[in-house]
Amino acid sequence: MSGTWIRGPIGPDAERRVTVAGCRTVLAMVPHPVAGIRLISDVVPLLRNDPRVQVVFSVTDTGRRWHGTEDLVRRHGGVVVPWEQAAHHEFDVVLAAAHNDLDQARGPILLLPHGAGHLASRKFSRHAGPGAVPHPGLSRESLTRRGRVLPAAIALTHDDEVAALRSSCPEAAHTAVVVGDVCLDRMTASLPLRDHYRAALGVPEDRRLVTVSSTWATDSAFGRWFSLCRTLLDELPDDRVALVLHPNAWSVHGEWQIRSWLHDCIQAGLLVIPPEEGWRATMIASDHVLGDHGSTTQYAAAIGRPVALAAHPRDNVRPGSLAQLVREEFTELDPDRPIARQLVPTARSRRVARMVSSRPGAAAAALRQTIYRLMGLPEPAHPAAVDPLPAPRPLRPVLP
Repeated sequence: MSGTWIRGPIGPDAERRVTVAGCRTVLAMVPHPVAGIRLISDVVPLLRNDPRVQVVFSVTDTGRRWHGTEDLVRRHGGVVVPWEQAAHHEFDVVLAAAHNDLDQARGPILLLPHGAGHLASRKFSRHAGPGAVPHPGLSRESLTRRGRVLPAAIALTHDDEVAALRSSCPEAAHTAVVVGDVCLDRMTASLPLRDHYRAALGVPEDRRLVTVSSTWATDSAFGRWFSLCRTLLDELPDDRVALVLHPNAWSVHGEWQIRSWLHDCIQAGLLVIPPEEGWRATMIASDHVLGDHGSTTQYAAAIGRPVALAAHPRDNVRPGSLAQLVREEFTELDPDRPIARQLVPTARSRRVARMVSSRPGAAAAALRQTIYRLMGLPEPAHPAAVDPLPAPRPLRPVLP
């Protein structure tokens, strides 16, 4: 046994260290910032106000970490247990928003998506080789090890995912729990705060907010159309322009580099939204969203924002996916025409909202019920809260 273990609320002699005794212990697995953001923002808060429960976090260690993962957890004040130590402890429930290292966790696992649903928008995985076979997600390879189903419960966002799970990994079908989408529920509940979010972003009542929404990798909006933000600032001098980048772009390149690339744009008023929080409130505040095949664009469409596509990998979008539906519902921008002339009102796409969640408004209650069932505890008497989203706080420009 190597490495340094912490003197935390778990492990040998923990009963001599704790102040609140007899707690069920919950492990939040954080293999990368995207999973951490979903758990910290939307799931772990469901366990507040319960002295019977202790939550700890662990950054899973496969030898190659995503930059900023542990910093994310520490900023929120969580107890960070070294992965080697966590893998030796039996937890009452394990929360996971990714498939990484599930076979090493001890305790009943609740698996959630970290984006809009479990089913992939891409036809092929980023890791797939030239001989890859398309797969929608929820694969046997990710859900089982040596014939053992890893999750005790899989929180699904939609009834369609039940059929996909039965097809791809029938031995895991009994773990399915359709809960809906907690992220969409919080966005929907926060729609009345639109004016508050716009004020936080400095958008005057008579001006538009145009937001660029980009996933990561070279086929994303930011990867394919790097100059889009600069173009919008030049074409729309009286409006406001925001940029929402996928957390993986921040992890791979770092905040310094992103600031460096966008220095002149930020100085000119570009509202760059940090990766942890603020993107959802920014989508609510937006008048137009220029996006791609990523989940953020899908959520924007689901809450009724006018969407146009700045990038879309036609050869690598899975038929029947949310990304395919967004492409069917909205137009693609023409880079050879002025962008301002292409920002036209669009009808709300109710099909996207229905495809994101088949249990609107129910996710918080269903998730909490599932967590407590796995822990073997009765739920608290107070209802599961659907917290309003915090106001966005864009990066500040560098003072001269």
